[in-house]
Amino acid sequence: MPGIHAFDDDALGASDTVSLRNRIERREVSTAEVVDAAIARAERVNPTLNAIASPCFESARRHAGEAQRRPYAGIPTFVKDTDPMKGAPHIFGSRGMPRSHAKKDSDLVADMRQLGFVMLGKSTTPEFGLTGTTEALVYGPTRNPWDTDASTGGSSGGAAALVASGVVPLAHANDGGGSIRIPASCCGLVGLKPSRGRLPDVEGAALLPVKIIQQGVLSRTVRDTASFYHEAERHRLAPGLRPIGLVEGPGRRIRIGYFLRWNEERTTAPECVDAVLRTARLLEKNGHRVEEIDPPYDPAFADDFLSLWMTMAFAVQRLGRLVIHPRFDGSRVEPFTRALSNRFRERAPTVPFAIRRLHKFARRYEAVFDEIDVLLTPTLGTPPPRIGHLGPDVPFDVAIERLEEFLPFTASQNVSGTPAVSVPAGKSDDGLPIGVQLAAALGHERMLLELAFELEESAPWPLLG
Repeated sequence: MPGIHAFDDDALGASDTVSLRNRIERREVSTAEVVDAAIARAERVNPTLNAIASPCFESARRHAGEAQRRPYAGIPTFVKDTDPMKGAPHIFGSRGMPRSHAKKDSDLVADMRQLGFVMLGKSTTPEFGLTGTTEALVYGPTRNPWDTDASTGGSSGGAAALVASGVVPLAHANDGGGSIRIPASCCGLVGLKPSRGRLPDVEGAALLPVKIIQQGVLSRTVRDTASFYHEAERHRLAPGLRPIGLVEGPGRRIRIGYFLRWNEERTTAPECVDAVLRTARLLEKNGHRVEEIDPPYDPAFADDFLSLWMTMAFAVQRLGRLVIHPRFDGSRVEPFTRALSNRFRERAPTVPFAIRRLHKFARRYEAVFDEIDVLLTPTLGTPPPRIGHLGPDVPFDVAIERLEEFLPFTASQNVSGTPAVSVPAGKSDDGLPIGVQLAAALGHERMLLELAFELEESAPWPLLG
């Protein structure tokens, strides 16, 4: 099927958030006009994309002019349906959740309101963010605006579709195994998973045996992501991490190591390999020291991470009434979530050892950056899959095999708590976006953003519309 976008000659135009802020400050457009334009765009393309879990358009119109002196005054956005947003349904993409409205915002959503963002509603996610495609049974599949037969990836797939299609210039996302970077790669966006502690934790983070989930955003331009982290840092400084500051362009020449596949048994699609090789050549031409390295991972890592994922699914299904909502119905979770939970019971005696190894992995991973500054890999093992390839009807063992093929490169930064960014780096043979991932040591987001700026300037990526 063809792609679809919402770009138009309206108050939003083709502006990113930085440009839109300037236009609002110069009074070329009003906040009400910008919000109305975003709502009109959402109403135009969402029937095809299915990226909005809960629209809150009238509330957005009421709040459009409230925060005139704040950095993002009047900039429209969406909140992923994993975070509570006051006054909106909060269901985690699950049929087991009641359609009750949240009584308060999550910490990050509250911060975004303080920065001036206007919330248009909630964006779609797979059930509890537990898989790499956004095809929850409670909403139906969310479609990629580049090709509506293709997946947006997950779990921040609704956010990615709304940003890539031009409904909003930036949207909330979060990442527990690649959930910012995966849809960024699938939809041709910039997706930075920050260091652990850079932004406020998701609710319930303290209950996780490994704190793998970090909050963030998706955007179309590097400067939008850089600007967001600068303003978020001015609002709430991250304790124990070096400040990012305002990043406005490329930085110093650095040491970059790259590898192309997870291990000898797991191949990477040729288009994803080519994207990394092109990027490596470009960076070397620009004066960086670039070399191929061996994958720095223990072969057991992927299986240990799967044990952690099964533990989380078991906790959701069995303890959901205690930790999520008193009216959560665990009998209504999707087959994939139920199967993950059931497999946990088979592995339960070995899970503590897997968790211990994951904690040790985090220390080993940091040692990679004794020899290099940035690690370059594919973001994904394959181009964006078709809708249904990872969908809820796929048998569990087949789905796990396909997910391992699709997502070998992103989980290591969640376990280690270190930052990584996906940036566009070309297209697949089918014309779908391909991303590459840049990763660095804890607290080094500035270096990643400087490198992302350089790639954006040296090889500008296409945008829809």
